[in-house]
Amino acid sequence: MNLKMFFLMFCLPLFCLGQSVDSVKAEKTLPDSHKYFKTTGIIIPSIFIGYGLLSLTGGPIRDLDLSTKGEIQEDHPLFAAHIDDYLQFAPAAAFYGLNLIGIKGKHTVIDASGRYLLAGVIMGGTVSSLKKITQRMRPDGSGNNSFPSGHTANAFVAAEFLNQEYKESHPWIGYAGYTVATATGILRLYNNKHWVSDVVAGAGFGILSTKLSYLIYPGLKRFVFGKQTSNYNLVPVYQSHSVGFSFNGKF
Repeated sequence: MNLKMFFLMFCLPLFCLGQSVDSVKAEKTLPDSHKYFKTTGIIIPSIFIGYGLLSLTGGPIRDLDLSTKGEIQEDHPLFAAHIDDYLQFAPAAAFYGLNLIGIKGKHTVIDASGRYLLAGVIMGGTVSSLKKITQRMRPDGSGNNSFPSGHTANAFVAAEFLNQEYKESHPWIGYAGYTVATATGILRLYNNKHWVSDVVAGAGFGILSTKLSYLIYPGLKRFVFGKQTSNYNLVPVYQSHSVGFSFNGKF
């Protein structure tokens, strides 16, 4: 693995985790509606997004895209592993698996799922729009919808979601999620489907979308259900050799 891949695989999760640790420190004295969008929490994704956007203007960032593609294709011309199609959802799946075995996140399964779905909507709208606007050709020439990487954005939405739910009680879970998300991005490079700047920007959009969803969701929930307190929960259960969900509570 060359130095560029080492940086993506090892350093990117550390940077993401670092900004999340700073966010935890800043959140402790804030009301719930403002906990998830501190300045320290948006520095890293903003840098990632800015890096990707700068690549659209050419220059040294675009040169790095081209040289990295050349190195990967020279060393691994026949690489084809499509596990990234599934790996992008693994951090989110881990949340439900952890709840199933009794390791609860910060929110109920329903509330956490609402945040995750909202993040997906924000990310999907942004990424789809940019793909149509930028019309960047994929490295393998298979399409002109390369920027930003949707797989990577999906993976980092899920990774930041997992991190938000467990960063205070089990911070290592967030790190694991970021590592899986980074692996997804690297696989997109090795499968010759994206440029480095596509992947970096995708990571930024994914993280930022989840942070936005955690900011917006409480107000959106109050708007939909009113000020009346909702008391409900959805709990994964394993019984009689089958997996299911138990719902209890009232609106």
